[in-house]
Amino acid sequence: MGLLQPESGLLFWMCLAFGVVLFLLCKFGFPIILRAIEQRREYIDNSLEEARGAREETLQLKQESMHIIEDAQAQRWRILENTRAEQEQLAHQLKEKAEKEAAGIIESARMEALAQKEAILREANEHVVSLAIAVAGKVLMQELKEPQAQEKLARKLMDKVNNTQN
Repeated sequence: MGLLQPESGLLFWMCLAFGVVLFLLCKFGFPIILRAIEQRREYIDNSLEEARGAREETLQLKQESMHIIEDAQAQRWRILENTRAEQEQLAHQLKEKAEKEAAGIIESARMEALAQKEAILREANEHVVSLAIAVAGKVLMQELKEPQAQEKLARKLMDKVNNTQN
């Protein structure tokens, strides 16, 4: 027989050898292979589940970080607004204080100027009065050198006093 047509004895032993190998594989090999495949599948499923969990956790962390960033920006704007408001209030208070101090300084300067003016006028009046008294004294001294002039002035003053009493 030829190569392509095996004899019946050879075919029997080949089928028997194939059956034994198939039986041994089914009995011992395939369960081990199937267990390894099942373990591999579980490992891959667990890895995929962990990857999904990690992805969800990453998305959640990203959302939380965005929320934290938004809160920080809102807080920053609130702080800036509060600072701006405090700055304006402080500037307004300082301006009012400066205006009050300026008004006080102006008022005290005006009062001091009035006091100095009155002092100068009093001093000038006193000086004018003393000059007038000195001049009047010299004039009287010149006129009253004679006794008749003295008597005449005394009578005149007495008449004036009597007229005011009546």
